[in-house]
Amino acid sequence: MSGMVGSGDEAVPGPAEVAISPLAGEKDRYPERPITVRAQGGTLKHVVVRNDGREVAGTYDAKRTSWSSTGNLEPSTTYAVTARAVNAAGQSTTATSSFKTLKPEKTAEVVNVTPASGETVGVGMPIIVDFDRPIRDKAAVERALRVKSSKAAKGAWHWVTDEQVVFRTSKYWKAKQKVRFRGLLSGVRTGKDTYGVKDVKRSFKIGPRHISEVDTDSHMMTVKSGRKTLREIPISAGKATQYKYTTTNGVHLAMERAPVVVMDSATVGIPQGSPDYYRQTVYSAVRISNSGEYVHGAPWSVGSQGYANVSHGCVNASPSNARWFLGWTQLGDIIEVTGTHRELEYNNGWGFWQMSFKNWVKGGALDRVISTGPKKASSSKPTPTPTPTPTGTAKAEPPAN
Repeated sequence: MSGMVGSGDEAVPGPAEVAISPLAGEKDRYPERPITVRAQGGTLKHVVVRNDGREVAGTYDAKRTSWSSTGNLEPSTTYAVTARAVNAAGQSTTATSSFKTLKPEKTAEVVNVTPASGETVGVGMPIIVDFDRPIRDKAAVERALRVKSSKAAKGAWHWVTDEQVVFRTSKYWKAKQKVRFRGLLSGVRTGKDTYGVKDVKRSFKIGPRHISEVDTDSHMMTVKSGRKTLREIPISAGKATQYKYTTTNGVHLAMERAPVVVMDSATVGIPQGSPDYYRQTVYSAVRISNSGEYVHGAPWSVGSQGYANVSHGCVNASPSNARWFLGWTQLGDIIEVTGTHRELEYNNGWGFWQMSFKNWVKGGALDRVISTGPKKASSSKPTPTPTPTPTGTAKAEPPAN
């Protein structure tokens, strides 16, 4: 018990008392529970918490009578705590504690983040985070995700599946800036007896503003960088004799760039011998959906390009124009298709811009908008933006050509 010792004028303050939680020797400490240190009869001069030589961050209260760790602890890890307090007479009291956090029965890990670190991507680029198992406590995971950009932007997380969460801005990113993503997932409880065990981070750049407008009625693709039109490319889109041969309408993103792609309908359930079967090798291909659509070179349809739609759903261009487009395109560039009656589904590839931002925000566990720019991050209720609304969910279809 702290207080005054002695009597009369000779009374002096007793030593400060220091209480540390968890207690020394504790095992199976939950990682989401903070470390706390409290001083009675004095103030805390310093608190040091380490695990394997790494120091744990924490904050003091205004009177420096308590300290709490910030963020989650790491699972299956031993921590050592040293705290020193002083009383009014300057007398020091030092306390120590050592404990271990629990070993999770199951772990949840990030298996992929798109885009990769160091990439330069287009202004429509989402941040796609894939996990190795379904996430049950989605709110806890969202709280651990951070996005920072060098120019002002607002965005939100949306759970496309239980294993995938996607960040999309309310408007296209501003060109020529840096973006940093961090997932502070170690120690985050993602479900029953399941914890994240590793943090992840990615840094990438937003390149020039590339937007290509595909008009299936005029059979032309207008390619723009910023406000400048670089090329008017004759194209041939889907012939639309069947629904599956109709090019999807709406805002697409460049998902993949490949010099050679073999399009084989057997991979999506149309085997050899079927009247609809085809196997075709195409060159200079930019994927724009998961329903088999590419912008690619098609020497066999050059005579129709600029005049008629004759493809299985892809955007055909001449070999020379397709080579140029492949070399110019960044992942995440905008390819906007107009003129067809088949809308791109929001979950068909990276069709995320097909959903209104108001509805996009509702797909997050926290229902919040995040400011990513250089000012302090904040949250607000979503506001509507004039983006297209979804028309359904994606279905597997054969690669188009």
